[in-house]
Amino acid sequence: MLPALVALAGALVYGSADFLGGLAARSLRSIVVTALAALAGLVLLVAAYPFVGGAWLPADVGWGVLSGFMGAAAIVLLYACLAIGPMSILSPLTAVVSAIAPIVWGLLVAGETLSWVGYAGLAVALVAVVLVGFIPGAKVVRPSVRGLLLAVGAGLAIGAFLIVIDQTSPESGLVPLILNRSVSSVITIAAVGVLAVVAVRSGRRAASVFAAAGAQLGATPTGHADLEHAAESPESSPVQSQSPSPAQSPAVPVLRISLRRAVVLAAACGVVDAIANVLLLFALRNGDLTIVSALTAMYPAGTILLAAIVLRERIAGIQWLGLALALAAGAMLALA
Repeated sequence: MLPALVALAGALVYGSADFLGGLAARSLRSIVVTALAALAGLVLLVAAYPFVGGAWLPADVGWGVLSGFMGAAAIVLLYACLAIGPMSILSPLTAVVSAIAPIVWGLLVAGETLSWVGYAGLAVALVAVVLVGFIPGAKVVRPSVRGLLLAVGAGLAIGAFLIVIDQTSPESGLVPLILNRSVSSVITIAAVGVLAVVAVRSGRRAASVFAAAGAQLGATPTGHADLEHAAESPESSPVQSQSPSPAQSPAVPVLRISLRRAVVLAAACGVVDAIANVLLLFALRNGDLTIVSALTAMYPAGTILLAAIVLRERIAGIQWLGLALALAAGAMLALA
């Protein structure tokens, strides 16, 4: 029961990190937000390592590095997915695939078994993931094949991260997460550096790459993202317009974020995301991958709840239903 409860709590914490990252992305470029988050999370994990410990076993080091590449792949695919849209379909699809991949692995490869309550809980959980990830007010557009493939790829990358982390031994402690953040930091900082070089060569200042540009997406180093508040274009972003455009949901209030505050929010995003990773690690090492992955996929719940509290956004009826089903699924999987 405890691993399921920790996994559900971890999902809410993941959603909180996404919310902070989404706010930061209103002023900072999304990849910059991810880089700052990766660095902040790495600092926290390194600071916690002397207290938690962990053996640097070769296999666990390899799994940790691989998980970092999985997170980076998820972020790239999410950015590409956002650029195509529509998020109202691709966002829930990404979350569902991120749950199904580890579930299939756990049941077919790892040999995990559940009671009938557990299997019913998995079904309820997948329905909850779709409803919670629903984006109210979004224009319904038939997704392209490329968009669907990118969404599936992003979900598989997030699911692969869960599978890889599940392979690490309890003796490794925080080592896999430290390596995960190290890889994420190197990749995202390198990406920002490349953008800066391109900017300088085109006659712009290197610092110009930090400002938000194009479609905005606050993402965490492990591949989760605040897709619900992503802007379709810079023109429709709350940062660049005083009032919502007709294409925007009227429930989303205008909120300007200063550059300094955006940096703080991005760092907070990384710290919160690192905490969520620690909760995930505990749940995986004390429970089943099948159950933990299904509950972790409910991370959008944390985002919409914080948006309702902080931004006073209205939670759609279908999302309330998803939240209720999420709680029911959590209870069923805790008893599995």
